[in-house]
Amino acid sequence: MGRPLRLVAANPLDRLAHTLEALLVVASQPLTVPELAEAAGEDPERIEMALGLLTERFSEGRSGIVLEKVAGGWAFRASRDAADACGRLFERPVERGLSGAALETLAVIAYLGPCSRPEIARLRGVATDSVVAGLVERGLIAEAGRDQSVGAVRYRVTPLFERIFGLESLSELPRLDELGEDAEAMRERLETIAEKRPA
Repeated sequence: MGRPLRLVAANPLDRLAHTLEALLVVASQPLTVPELAEAAGEDPERIEMALGLLTERFSEGRSGIVLEKVAGGWAFRASRDAADACGRLFERPVERGLSGAALETLAVIAYLGPCSRPEIARLRGVATDSVVAGLVERGLIAEAGRDQSVGAVRYRVTPLFERIFGLESLSELPRLDELGEDAEAMRERLETIAEKRPA
């Protein structure tokens, strides 16, 4: 019986791509090019080239996992075809459907944040304590200091929010005027709250 077959990358860039693949698999959050360069001990330019190889290799329709640029870094996610099966396997609370109240609260924090519970409650017209607590528990929002005037905790969306909603950054959120006929009313309410907030 011969020796077991060893798979060896054909060239240095392929070897680097294999290293990046391993780093991205074990990472618990998206990794930036500088983080990958430091971990791999490589030049950022070569990291970008290797990421290009991986992006092609792990693209939608070619693989069960997809490499994408999200939340300011690079990460793997399940392909659309495999997403339902993965959701059934893990049943992670953050992946279950969000209520309308939770989505409204997330929208306020994403567009206006960081903002406090009283500000969110004024905008939505209802108490938000349980909704905010639920979003914190799911890891979609986090504390971001205190409102100096009243001492209330302020909240911001997290990189997990960006990752789950497929955003590289919050600048990719749709503009309010693209959201339909209620956009102007929402903008006015957001601006009213923003004017009341201390700089």
